[in-house]
Amino acid sequence: MSFDIDVEARRGAFHIAAAFQAAPGITALFGPSGAGKTSILNMIAGVMKPARGRIAVDGQVLFDSAARIDVKPERRRVGYIFQDARLFPHMSVENNLLYGFKLAPPEGRYASPEHVTALLGISHLLARRPASLSGGEQQRVAIGRVILASPRLLLMDEPLASLDDARKQEVLPYIERLRDDLKIPILYVTHARAEVDRLAAIVITLENGKIKAA
Repeated sequence: MSFDIDVEARRGAFHIAAAFQAAPGITALFGPSGAGKTSILNMIAGVMKPARGRIAVDGQVLFDSAARIDVKPERRRVGYIFQDARLFPHMSVENNLLYGFKLAPPEGRYASPEHVTALLGISHLLARRPASLSGGEQQRVAIGRVILASPRLLLMDEPLASLDDARKQEVLPYIERLRDDLKIPILYVTHARAEVDRLAAIVITLENGKIKAA
């Protein structure tokens, strides 16, 4: 499974233009704040429309300005993990996870609750509510909920940015497990060089909306 991105967009005077390809594993979008990293993720997810371009995942075209193709976000099967966990506070950990699982079409499921909870080390947390979890535990549950929707592509927008150093070190090994176990492309946005060096096979450096190095 791979993805192919070639997009352009404008946000006021800011011009974004990026084209790259990646295979399973982690591709890092690296660069300072305001470089356009999150905008690229939003275009892939379908919540921001490119002015021009083409986005394809595993051969399926999600957006093509020339062919007038623009698949709705909920039909793209793209998983999106944010800086904050965004868990449902009134639900247990188990029900948060099952919410993601129910979003996946049965014929497209490749992840089971038992496998994902073991992979992320959260099996012992299932009966608890999000408010009783540490920041690192909340983020692992949030990752699990997204994975259980069986996305074809995983977008991670600075998933460790809201955590202190101890919690970052707690979560990093689990992201490595996902990278090695799931065999799907992961696009990982960060401005932390240590995360890039540890996680990514491909590094795309962005500056002022353009690819500076790859």
